[in-house]
Amino acid sequence: MWIVTGGAGFIGSNIVQALNGKGHNDILIVDRPKKDFGNLRDLRFADLQQPEEFVEILSRNALPGRIEAILHQGACADTTCTDERFMMDNNVSFSKVVLHFAIEKRIPLVYASSAATYGANINFRESPENEAPLNLYGQSKLIFDNYVRSILPSIASPVAGLRYFNVYGPRETYKGRMASMIYQLYGQLRREGRARLFEGSGGFAAGEQRRDFVSVFDVINVNLFFAGGAVRKGIFNVGTGKARTFNEVVKQLTRSLGRGAVEYIPFPDGLREKYQSHTQADISALRAAGYTDDFLSLEDGIARAAQAWQTE
Repeated sequence: MWIVTGGAGFIGSNIVQALNGKGHNDILIVDRPKKDFGNLRDLRFADLQQPEEFVEILSRNALPGRIEAILHQGACADTTCTDERFMMDNNVSFSKVVLHFAIEKRIPLVYASSAATYGANINFRESPENEAPLNLYGQSKLIFDNYVRSILPSIASPVAGLRYFNVYGPRETYKGRMASMIYQLYGQLRREGRARLFEGSGGFAAGEQRRDFVSVFDVINVNLFFAGGAVRKGIFNVGTGKARTFNEVVKQLTRSLGRGAVEYIPFPDGLREKYQSHTQADISALRAAGYTDDFLSLEDGIARAAQAWQTE
């Protein structure tokens, strides 16, 4: 059996789809209701449990059969959330339960961290001096990362925390304002024929701010890499290692849609001071861990995503 927490969400449902493609249907999804569970309609899995039910079953050691790996994607990912108790319960306490179960049973655990742990830093290497989150979500991810770091030397089984950069791709329609900027720009172009980008900031001209945009298809591949094979432990960035501009994103989206224009807009009050004008993953640790696959280019990734979005 494979366990995917957050399996009805964006990245989780893509992982379930990938496992289905490899012939794995014995999958336990752990998630809370998301509207009508639309991401699960075309997927095959054995069971769906809510987190509280899952924790209770773990406490009774009542999961059936052999567990191949736990792919822990479930979290509160709302970067505007200010409810500390809710964030800590979901992103730290629940994650600790999953972690210790995996360690006790020596089950490979791959969990979702975030590049939000870096905050406004310009050095994106997995090291404490570069970590200063700007919001509660990033803080919660760093708290759990640091907890994992504190016990990592004593862990004998695979445990990998993956710091996702700007992930985009199919199955994120339900996320609304929390969807990737690439998907939001796609929606603007499709509805209005015009994408809205911020004016210049941080020494960058209008629309020339840069992000490390990574396709969800690559994120899946990295998850499955750490879920199988050798014992690999640590915190790893997951990005392409190449920053691309928002202007380039719009150019590729308009190419996929066959139309579109750009409008540059002022920053909302107070945002410019907190805005990251440049992110670029340092993926040297990921490469040192043995992951050698090439990442999709922005052009190829957007083409694949846009094709999928048109049918969602």
